[in-house]
Amino acid sequence: MKEKDKLERYHKQIKEFGQKVSDLESNWKRALADYKNLEKRIAEDKEQLVFYVKKQTVEEFLPFLDNLEKIEKHIKDKGLELTLREFRKTLISMGVQEVEAEGKEFDHETMEAVETKKGEKNKVLKTILRGYLLNGKLLRPAKVIVGQE
Repeated sequence: MKEKDKLERYHKQIKEFGQKVSDLESNWKRALADYKNLEKRIAEDKEQLVFYVKKQTVEEFLPFLDNLEKIEKHIKDKGLELTLREFRKTLISMGVQEVEAEGKEFDHETMEAVETKKGEKNKVLKTILRGYLLNGKLLRPAKVIVGQE
């Protein structure tokens, strides 16, 4: 009988070890999944932070761009032209796009109508202030004059 008791005890220990291994494997998989989720969240947070910093920076520079463009209309200067070209190229490299408005259908999501005039209905007749997108998200709506029949 002692031999039978030993076998039963070994079977019981093997079952317990099997359960412990199964529990450890389950905990390991859960910890790995939690770690992957944490990595994903950190990457998303980093991406949002980079976007926020870019957004803040670009928003601070847009008034300078607006003023330089106004000056360019009155002063034809090669240096100013070159500066504006480089300024725009830098903004593009940061993910900034101009909202195409003039001659287009009015889009309330990217444009703000500041006035209506006689013209083709819902077509943008003139851009008063350029609008911009940053990585496809609206940074500043274009202020436009819209046609009204």
